[in-house]
Amino acid sequence: MRYPPSVLEEIRARLPVSSIVGRRVKLRKAGREWKGLSPFNSEKTPSFFVNDQKQFYHCFSSGKHGDIFTFLMETEGLSFPEAVERLAGEAGVPLPQPDRDDRAAEQKRRGFDEIMELAASFFEGALKSSAGRAARDYLASRGLSAEIQARFRIGYAPGDRFALRDHLAGKGVSAEAMVELGLLVGGEDVSVPFDRFRDRVMFPICDMRGRVVAFGGRALSADVPAKYLNSPETPLFSKGRLLYNAHVARKASHERGTVIVVEGYVDVISLAAAGFPHAVAPLGTALTEDQLALLWRMADEPILCFDGDRAGRRAAYRAVDVALPGLSAGKSLRFALLPEGQDPDDIARSGGPAAVERVLAAARPLVDMLWAREVEAGPLDTPERRAALARRLLEALGAIKDETLRRYYREDIDARLAALGPARSFPGRQPGRRFGAANPGRAVSAGSAVRLTVSPGLLQSALFAGPDSTTPREAMILSALLAHPEHLLAQAETLSELDLSGPEANALRRFLLDLAGEGSALPPEVVKGRLERAGLARTAEHLAARVRPGDHWMLDPGADPMRLEDALRQAITLHRRGRTLHSELRAAERALADDDSEANLAWLREVRSQLSSLEGAEADLDDGPASRDH
Repeated sequence: MRYPPSVLEEIRARLPVSSIVGRRVKLRKAGREWKGLSPFNSEKTPSFFVNDQKQFYHCFSSGKHGDIFTFLMETEGLSFPEAVERLAGEAGVPLPQPDRDDRAAEQKRRGFDEIMELAASFFEGALKSSAGRAARDYLASRGLSAEIQARFRIGYAPGDRFALRDHLAGKGVSAEAMVELGLLVGGEDVSVPFDRFRDRVMFPICDMRGRVVAFGGRALSADVPAKYLNSPETPLFSKGRLLYNAHVARKASHERGTVIVVEGYVDVISLAAAGFPHAVAPLGTALTEDQLALLWRMADEPILCFDGDRAGRRAAYRAVDVALPGLSAGKSLRFALLPEGQDPDDIARSGGPAAVERVLAAARPLVDMLWAREVEAGPLDTPERRAALARRLLEALGAIKDETLRRYYREDIDARLAALGPARSFPGRQPGRRFGAANPGRAVSAGSAVRLTVSPGLLQSALFAGPDSTTPREAMILSALLAHPEHLLAQAETLSELDLSGPEANALRRFLLDLAGEGSALPPEVVKGRLERAGLARTAEHLAARVRPGDHWMLDPGADPMRLEDALRQAITLHRRGRTLHSELRAAERALADDDSEANLAWLREVRSQLSSLEGAEADLDDGPASRDH
């Protein structure tokens, strides 16, 4: 229902923002405001501010802003009406009574809720009866304990055609209501309505408030037409707008910072049993826009963990198309790919929580899935086929509504196309912008002479780095911030969290953070003087010399600020991704040494593949000014 502005304002007036936010964020007074660490991002320097007089909060690290209602919606996944009802109760503000039509609808809804609850209790009881022995054996074979069965209210629908109908009729429930709720099969061609679910293990499906609104049934007999059967669309249930276990997962997902999407009910339950309560599943359909919107209310980057078979891969590819129009800065998907023939239930039961964590840690970004889908569509052995690949990718990226994000995706895809060979970037590219130019990290022949140069990977290794192991990318980030101190305040928090390689880089990072701590941008000449007084002028020269030729434009005092900001952001993202992958590679190697299982081998191969893609794409992007400055 709609709430009058006066009611919302009264709730805000009675509940200071700091009192609501303070339950989740440790706040301390800062003048007229309160400040603390962001509840939306991991950070070390507080960037989250609360103002009780203005009745809002603002998070500088994530850009999120709102009042007490939006805070509950952002941190707990509540809908707006749910947030209003909860805070009205706390504030002691009575909400307006619904009109006659609303009251009639609400009364009918309560009656339907009671019927569905009666049905769920009936199925639970049937599972514990002698008739439910086969169902209990099946659940035991799937490793689902009695405790986990009770937690998810798993039940059993007896094979009798009228078992549920007769039970509910005895409670005064009409056949018409049972048909309307999808519990019975009825219609003009059905003389006597009968139970929809028979001889099936039953999984109650709940709405976001935890009320049973539908059921999913898994057949115990092998000769039935449908292995899984869900309730039809009803006044309570729309399968494209709900997710299995979402009412439990939304709180856990806000605490964990992500939500896991799997394909089946048992996958969700097995993950919960293994310590991953933030798992959900679509309800027998491909992921829909409404379900994706619900996922993004739970977490910024849900992880889709689909089965390691063709069907699972197809489901992941379909999800890419659903997600592309809704992508925005910070809102995306990741994809955890399982070994062939395995599902999340298999991983959780065979390897336990550690195996699940490894799979989730190896989740790939959406752009990887888009690329894989189009590359797998057919061979790329002719110019025409490679041009078709570029065209398909261009058409897919056209679905991204956010212009800035679409540009970044296009640059990423261009780099991948360039790695395939010369002249394979998007059709219609601006003249003069070249890809596939000679890479300074590769051997280049000229007549009979051959010039050999060090590969980019070897150039960044400790062997060629000398006593300091700072990488060219780290050198570029630090040198660019020294040359353009006006960007330092915006990047200070990110800079403080970067994992840097060598002592020179860390010394220069400390110097830059000290400058940022003064709270205002200093002119470059002042920075240069302080650098000399701190004895770091030679260190800065050493790092500037390690910057790749293609990045020297960033050290030019006249560099375009917008382009510089984009380049810094991209470099920091690549740096973090590379560090994560190298750390994961070491973990995968250790895991394989301890247990040479197929899962660990697949994990190692996947990490190596991602590293190869990252390094290959970056090598092409680093070919030099000719590849980027025109």
